[in-house]
Amino acid sequence: MIPIMCIGEKLEERDNGTTYEILEKQLARDLKDLTKDDISRLIIAYEPVWAIGTGRTATPQQAEEAHKFIRDFIEKHFEKEASMKVRIQYGGSVKPDNIARLMAEEDIDGALVGGASLDVNTFVQIA
Repeated sequence: MIPIMCIGEKLEERDNGTTYEILEKQLARDLKDLTKDDISRLIIAYEPVWAIGTGRTATPQQAEEAHKFIRDFIEKHFEKEASMKVRIQYGGSVKPDNIARLMAEEDIDGALVGGASLDVNTFVQIA
């Protein structure tokens, strides 16, 4: 089994400019007892709360910035090797019309598809 850890900020936290403080607190809390070997077997999903089930999604630039922040946090606390092995996925309203732009970003390793996976025709367009 491969665990997936979801982290993300609320809309008011993004609007207040505290996204990275929130992500850092979540990462520090949730990863504190893990080793670098544990981290390399983990999937982290950046899933902004404001995008879950709302039809809104982060722009590719916003998503990339959050993913880079997560990767940099892993490198700082668990070494570069762990930061390169950990898979970081995006999970905020992934749809056929935004998947290609999101996956084109350097630090986005995949997608955690929610609601769109409930319709086989939509899901096939994403996959």
